[in-house]
Formats: sequence, C-alpha cells, structure tokens
Amino acid sequence: MSENLDVKGIVHHVAEVTIRELKLEDATADTFDPDMDLVDELGIDSMDLATIALVLQDEYEIVIDEDDYPKLKTIRLIADYVKERLAAKS
Repeated sequence: MSENLDVKGIVHHVAEVTIRELKLEDATADTFDPDMDLVDELGIDSMDLATIALVLQDEYEIVIDEDDYPKLKTIRLIADYVKERLAAKS
C-alpha cells in the first residue's frame, strides 16, 4: 500500500474509502469532517460500517475485529484503529 501511513494520511484515506463506499457525491476527503459521528450524523448503518471495514482490511492487510465496530464511530477513530493495527503488525 503506497498510502501515507501517518495518522493524517490514514484519516485522508479512510475518508476517501468512506466517501466512495457510501457514494457521497458532495463530499471530498479534504472537506469531510474526520470527527463527524458516522452513525448519528451521517446515518450509516452496521452494513455500511462492515463494508468500510472490509475494504480497509483488504487495503491495509489488517484485521478489524467485528466486536470493535461499535467503537469506530468517526473517521479519526477508524484511522487511529488502523494505525494501531499496523503498528501491531510490525
């Protein structure tokens, strides 16, 4: 994965994946609020979150435990989680 692996780069990539998978036509990774609650403010459901998690698992070659899904409420929290998993891998 050639993506920038610092938290800012991961936040940007997670935002891109979220926008693409949810087909959010009016959003860009640069304008997407990384602290927006994806469930309460954006209205995504568990299937949407599972889809995003699966894409990120494939792209970063990490495992995102289903039991952790409820904790992954914002782009920033997801990015922090991905960063932790990447650190655990190395």
